[in-house]
Amino acid sequence: MDKLSLEKIRSEFPILSEIIYNKPLVYFDNGATTQKPQCVLDRINYGYKHLNANIHRGVHFLSQRATEAHENARKAVCDFLGADKREEIVFTRGTTEAINLVAFTFGEAFCSEGDEVVVSVMEHHSNIVPWQMLCERKKMTLRVIPMSEKGELDLDAYKNMLNEHTRIVAVTHVSNVLGTVNPVKELIEIAHVHNIPVLIDGAQAVPHIKVNVKELDADFYVFSGHKIYAPTGIGALYAKEKWLNALPPYQGGGEMIAAVTFEKTTYNELPFKFEAGTPDYIGSTALAEALRYVQEIGIENIAAYEHELTVYATERLMEIENMRIIGQADKKSAVVSFLVGNIHPYDIGMLLDRLGIAVRTGHHCAQPLCDSLQIPGTVRASFAFYNTKEEIDVFIQALKRVVGMLL
Repeated sequence: MDKLSLEKIRSEFPILSEIIYNKPLVYFDNGATTQKPQCVLDRINYGYKHLNANIHRGVHFLSQRATEAHENARKAVCDFLGADKREEIVFTRGTTEAINLVAFTFGEAFCSEGDEVVVSVMEHHSNIVPWQMLCERKKMTLRVIPMSEKGELDLDAYKNMLNEHTRIVAVTHVSNVLGTVNPVKELIEIAHVHNIPVLIDGAQAVPHIKVNVKELDADFYVFSGHKIYAPTGIGALYAKEKWLNALPPYQGGGEMIAAVTFEKTTYNELPFKFEAGTPDYIGSTALAEALRYVQEIGIENIAAYEHELTVYATERLMEIENMRIIGQADKKSAVVSFLVGNIHPYDIGMLLDRLGIAVRTGHHCAQPLCDSLQIPGTVRASFAFYNTKEEIDVFIQALKRVVGMLL
């Protein structure tokens, strides 16, 4: 990405000009949430000023306009993920709700005592806890794919744990701690040999790499808007039509019904069967705007530039004595997690903050992963296409100063 286009991009994100403790903000916490471009902020404002009316049920002008915008947003998500039909896109509050939706409904329809769910050691809590709840409810077993010292999943172990009791596999596309890009297409192919469906947690993937659910042959794919420059509280579940037809509703209420009597309720067509209540029609249109913005820059351009940043940051970090990079997979996304000697990551993060640098510290909602590595957590720097090598230089200079204070 050339300097002029990078300067233009940065100018489109108002928060990047913030001053923190008299220092220019360096924002390296994109894995937790991304900042929002002006076009997304404008879209939110426009929606409330000009299109604010409850959708689907109104005959008046505003309701029809808002409905059209919301359903166009569904089509935008469908196209972004490479899905076949907009009916295969269910709007949710984000990745966590989408996984809970699948875990609960799939469990109700297809799971019973003695069955098994397979996840990986590197999962975010949101792709562990819902499955644990299912296993407790149905007296099932949760099985865990191990990984190598580099942070790559053990495919042989994975193949060996699939059996006639395995009902579903749920695996992250990209680890939010290690940055590992998992071979999800291969994982799906292996599971499908046994007719086992697969859910992919794409929260850390869609902002950084090209995703095509049809090419992956994913049964379920989930992501959050706030990690791809859209607002919080909006996300999406992609599911093959056959699964959405087979699964029971997740919540009851308005919108998800076709007809209600006190004796019986019949449910709405797809995808509305899974969208009880008033949807976030402002958030959905802002999500569509964020996806348009990303597509305008080009996800391939974003991936290439963020790879440059990740390689550069890793090289610069290794200048620091006692540096330990956590996660050294051959295929990584825009995340670098690290520890320095015996310094607690929280101490490093607190002092970096006083120098205007935002990083994430702790176990990053992946406590079982940190436990398996026998570490308390990490310092995590996660990048977006609006970050620069100059910011990395500022970060390294500040980190060297902080390490010098703490050692």
